[in-house]
Amino acid sequence: QVQLVESGGGLVQAGESLRLSCAASRRTFSTYAMAWFRQAPGKEREFVAAIRWSSRITYYADSVKDRFTISRDNAQKTVYLQMNSLKPQDTAIYYCAADVDGGNYYTNPTLQQFDYWGQGTQVTVSS
Repeated sequence: QVQLVESGGGLVQAGESLRLSCAASRRTFSTYAMAWFRQAPGKEREFVAAIRWSSRITYYADSVKDRFTISRDNAQKTVYLQMNSLKPQDTAIYYCAADVDGGNYYTNPTLQQFDYWGQGTQVTVSS
């Protein structure tokens, strides 16, 4: 079992930045692909960004490309999401997810490819 705990959410104004963190409980974290998804009220959970176990390959949804950056620190068992130039449409609960298979994705991964999920952290962007 892997526990994932997100932090760093909050209320910001449009154009500001936030950095989300997700801490994992297992030493085998370094072998997992990690991702961030988000879910806005009344909408389905959607992919935001992912990073392979090696950190060399990343994936982004078109809506966040060039604004968000995913990174990881395997020694700290933590994955980050740096969010810049935030927009009101970025308002959602952000979830961290882990894929124990490492993430050899040919395209942006889907929810079904992830084995463990955090409880989420709320991000609210006011206009």
